[in-house]
Amino acid sequence: MEKYKVDVEYLKTKCDYNLLNFNTTEEVPPLEGIIGQERAKKALEFGLRIKSSGYNIFVSGITGSGRTTSVEQAVRKIAEKGKTPDDWCYVYNFSNPDNPNVLRFPPGKANEFKKDMESLVNELKVELPKTFESDIYEEHKNQIIKEFQNKRNELFEKIEQSAKNAGFQIKQTPSGVVFIPLIEGQPLKEEDIDKLTDEAKNEIRKKQDFLYEELNDVLRKVREFEKEAKDKLNKLERETAEFTIAPRITELKEKYKDFKDVCNYLDQVEKDMIENLDDFKEKKEIELLPGLKLPDRDSSLYRYTVNVFIDNSNTKGSPVIKETNPTAYNLSGRIEYRPQFGAMVTDFTMIKPGALHKANGGYLILQVLDVLKNYYAWETLKRALKNNEIIIEDLNEQFRLINTPTLRPQPIPFDGKVILIGHPIFYYLLYTYDEEFRKLFKVRADFSLLMDKNEEGYRNYASFISKICKEENLRHLDKYAVGKIIEYGSRIVEDREKLTTHFIEIADIIREANFWAEMDNSEIVMEKHVKKALEEKIYRSNLIEKRIEELIKEGTIMVDTDGEKVGQINGLSIISLGDYSFGKPSKITCNVYIGRSGVINIDREVKLAGKIHNKGFLILNTYFNEKYGQERSVSFSASICFEQLYEEIEGDSASSTEIYVLLSALANVPIKQGIAVTGSVNQKGEIQPVGGINEKIEGFYYTCKAKGLTGKQGVIIPERNLKHLILNDEVIEAVEKGMFHIWAVKTIDEGIEILTGIPAGEKRKDNTYPEGTINYMVSERINELTEKYLKTTRKKKTEKKEKK
Repeated sequence: MEKYKVDVEYLKTKCDYNLLNFNTTEEVPPLEGIIGQERAKKALEFGLRIKSSGYNIFVSGITGSGRTTSVEQAVRKIAEKGKTPDDWCYVYNFSNPDNPNVLRFPPGKANEFKKDMESLVNELKVELPKTFESDIYEEHKNQIIKEFQNKRNELFEKIEQSAKNAGFQIKQTPSGVVFIPLIEGQPLKEEDIDKLTDEAKNEIRKKQDFLYEELNDVLRKVREFEKEAKDKLNKLERETAEFTIAPRITELKEKYKDFKDVCNYLDQVEKDMIENLDDFKEKKEIELLPGLKLPDRDSSLYRYTVNVFIDNSNTKGSPVIKETNPTAYNLSGRIEYRPQFGAMVTDFTMIKPGALHKANGGYLILQVLDVLKNYYAWETLKRALKNNEIIIEDLNEQFRLINTPTLRPQPIPFDGKVILIGHPIFYYLLYTYDEEFRKLFKVRADFSLLMDKNEEGYRNYASFISKICKEENLRHLDKYAVGKIIEYGSRIVEDREKLTTHFIEIADIIREANFWAEMDNSEIVMEKHVKKALEEKIYRSNLIEKRIEELIKEGTIMVDTDGEKVGQINGLSIISLGDYSFGKPSKITCNVYIGRSGVINIDREVKLAGKIHNKGFLILNTYFNEKYGQERSVSFSASICFEQLYEEIEGDSASSTEIYVLLSALANVPIKQGIAVTGSVNQKGEIQPVGGINEKIEGFYYTCKAKGLTGKQGVIIPERNLKHLILNDEVIEAVEKGMFHIWAVKTIDEGIEILTGIPAGEKRKDNTYPEGTINYMVSERINELTEKYLKTTRKKKTEKKEKK
């Protein structure tokens, strides 16, 4: 047994303080860049610099590994040297108002253009009314009006003279012009006309008809003259307005002559202004009802407003946008509405940008889980990347029974890089089930859970601690406190040669150690403060663990830690409670009897065993058949059970334990109950490493401590787990004093020898084992059980024949 014992030096990780050449972290420069992620760093740099389409980046890693902070730092570093993207504006579409047009400007020019348009409108609001009130304009206007009036008066004088010559008087009535006959200069009344002869009446009627025809001809000519006058007035008004507007528009066109779309827009503005001159004239508010006035949009002059959609005037380099709530609208922009008389109305000035617009020409950082959780956000993002354009639309429009009018702004071309950050499982799922994903996200930057524990690792850890202390104004750590945190970093990943990159846990310990240093009135954080932080962290979470220890101590949970028993062994499992895991011993028992059903796992039969556990159990069967069934068939029955376990059992770390307890039951040799076992096994009987090795050892130690240490207790572990041993100080001290032991084994034979104190025995050339060895006793017992089974079977067949 002694040769399998593990020396104390293998039970802990040692910090090389020669690599920490400082007194406190105040002397250490703060960390910059990504720690221990060379592969991810190179992938990020490649993805950020390549310009080809589809090379967006998926950053995979667990939460707390520093992936988001590291990615943001790396992106900003590259973005600082990037080109500042253009500005974008939405303007009124004069030919189709429901489809606002977009204009593109160099950085800072959009706001300048907006101010120019505001100045233009404000200037014209003053100058145009002045122009129309000028003497020259009034003179030309009055001349046109006077000319029209003279022509009209001339025509009316002509018709009056014709009526007078025919003996009629013209009279204006509510129903129109009436010709009244005269006799001796006096108008005839109706009754006088009735007294006339029919011949006289007909004569009067003929003259009236002739005069009405002449009047109609005059009125037609008056209307023509009136239309001609109006046309002249409109032409005069346009020419006068154009004289005022055109020079100012020309001045703007000259300023923006390098932008074709802007010049076209200015041409449309000029045309629209001339056609809608009334908008520049002062208007009175329209009162619909007493006290209710129609809201005025500045006489529709909003049409000449410029909606500066994206303004990069203050952006240095390429933009880096981190969207924390990536809804579809927050990504692609939205159209806002305002209430007006019970209805919701909108216009191009109420179009708002999304994260894709803000990141256009730069980088957009998103958490993939946030994108997938938001309705239609993933499809919106993919469409922008696939079509290289951003479309703003009302998503609810497709679900309405009746479509309502809305805007459809001109799409904006997209030329940016999207960085998705998430757990690796999302990468695998999207890559497998979304065919477009692999075309759009061709670069994967995978953040590792661990880093090498070398000189660079020491230096990076010290720099990270220095950074946290300076950023959060914490007390600095001395070199021995840093060493303790480095040891804790190895403990997290269960590897003496590695360090964790789950920096959220490291940062938490730094903060908590600072608190205990503050309570101790210490100016710096020392090793004892880090130890205190670790102890208190465990104490806050180990309520259930201590309760289980109490139940074991009082015998409610039956676990033996002393003596020897046949067909009974202590297995070790891990219980995980979110941020805290601990080891728990479990009694495993085995019964052997005559039969041919093989080994039955009771937990499996009642569906309390997971798939991996069942795999390990099936390996047990094949191991026994291969080891003891070379000369004859193996026929026996056995049952194995995890006692007092009522939840699902998963994992194969107890597969070697199950073999040991079955060997004990078959050989009828007792197992030392002070020894617990963990380790998986393959079909050849080789012990394989398992996870949670430190928690399992510590869990059994505390169980033994609760029931009383005897100096004979300990744990058998796989030899391949030696590099993972980083036990706490109490367990190490117990091992040093010989009160607790740890054995490391490579095979089942080595383990059973420790558990029973009897050699396992090596197979001889004739496929037999030396007498007095475990394998000999097991083989003999299997042969005995097989013979009894065959004898019983033959006897039953004979009795059956005799009955027949």
